[in-house]
Amino acid sequence: MRLSELKKTGRTPRLPLTIELTDSAGSRRLQLLSLLHVLPGKRYVGAAIWCGRQVLAKLLVGSKAVRHFQRELSGVQLLAEQGFITPQLLTDGLQEGEGGWLLFQFIDNAESLANAWQAVKGLPPLTDEQTAVLADALAVIAKMHTKGLWQKDLHLDNFLRHGNQLYLIDGAGIYMEEVGKPLSRNRVLENLGVFFAQLPKNLEPFNEQLLAYYLLSNSEHVLPLDALKKQVYKASAWRLKDFLNKVGRECTLFSVTRSAFALRATYREAETVLLPVLEQADELLDQGYLYKTSGAATVAKVDIAGQSLVIKRYNIKSVAHWLKRFWRPSRAWHSWREGSRLEFLGITTPKPLAVLEKRFLWLRSRAYLVTEYLPGQDIIERFMPYIEHGHAPEDELLALEHLFAELIRYRISHGDFKGHNLFWAQDRWALIDLDTMYQHGSNVSFALAFAKDRTRFMRNWPESSALYKLIDQRLPKEISVAG
Repeated sequence: MRLSELKKTGRTPRLPLTIELTDSAGSRRLQLLSLLHVLPGKRYVGAAIWCGRQVLAKLLVGSKAVRHFQRELSGVQLLAEQGFITPQLLTDGLQEGEGGWLLFQFIDNAESLANAWQAVKGLPPLTDEQTAVLADALAVIAKMHTKGLWQKDLHLDNFLRHGNQLYLIDGAGIYMEEVGKPLSRNRVLENLGVFFAQLPKNLEPFNEQLLAYYLLSNSEHVLPLDALKKQVYKASAWRLKDFLNKVGRECTLFSVTRSAFALRATYREAETVLLPVLEQADELLDQGYLYKTSGAATVAKVDIAGQSLVIKRYNIKSVAHWLKRFWRPSRAWHSWREGSRLEFLGITTPKPLAVLEKRFLWLRSRAYLVTEYLPGQDIIERFMPYIEHGHAPEDELLALEHLFAELIRYRISHGDFKGHNLFWAQDRWALIDLDTMYQHGSNVSFALAFAKDRTRFMRNWPESSALYKLIDQRLPKEISVAG
């Protein structure tokens, strides 16, 4: 296969495959064995055999191949020139009309810091195991900054640990501000903001402690915590916007198809399980355990391949109802997007797994949402024993306070805050039924929506009860419209 033909193979080319690479030394064959990362029609990264040696191959094709090749080569050279440990570039080439390639030393049995973090992220915040991962990354980032370098797309997957060595990879994201000078304070804060924005929200109180590991290797600038917080907030807002764009398009994380007759989106890793669920949704709803079967929606728990899922079908009740719904995104799509928002922000909700809008010539009709099943009681049932005396468990009250604080922090209103939409699951309160959830752009609009949410929430209990008075006392009563 010629290199230029690789772009026609899509996301999952049939492996192994042999690619002819031609440079000044002639034409030689690269055997691609496996793929680690794919941008269909643009970039293919994976393990390969070249001249009898195992290598990591980065193959760049498509209309922007030249630009991407030059950016990658420049970054790799910058890292090597500044003395950073990075996989050795064995050979590279660029062929007009075909594309470019960079073949690197293959680091066998290496582990990315992202994988190392996955193994410890569920531990209590900033245990020694977590600190070991993040401190290693921050030390290398600090050394880059002392050399005037920064990595634009900074994340833990860009660090490979092999034994006691930490390798820097992904030259395409490496930039130099000014030769021979440390990175400027503003650029340092901006780059650290990108790094800290990717960490779990429960680590935010420890940012100052983590920053100390950076300062041990680079104390060139005074880095006020408030200034860092602003950069973290800015980077977090950008990451959320980018993520919400991905939930509606083909990418590494999601499989999305759009046509005149359907819109379908699933998590790519579970696509083979979820597609049959969407195709048989009506039958599965009939066979499942029904929670709700009103005119507007039908909800049931189903068991698929040993896993419990919840399917919600948004019904079209009449022609008049269809005339109101066909021209705008379905409530299933809205819930898919807003559930993804909560997931990203670390606010507990059943994980949205798949969504399907049925259409006829682009006009929407029935729609389906598939989520994880979260066992547990809703807050009305769970707090029933405490209505008269008000002595609800302190951990559950604290979790309720935390949920409201997070909703206020992100200016999110639920829109239908009855107790049946709040479940106790995994020692946290989880939100369900996100059909009318909304993230507000201003404090003014959020303050009005919050007041409505709070009023509706408090109506779950008699106003004269001890429980009502306790919860009313514990939850914030109003939101400032300043700022």
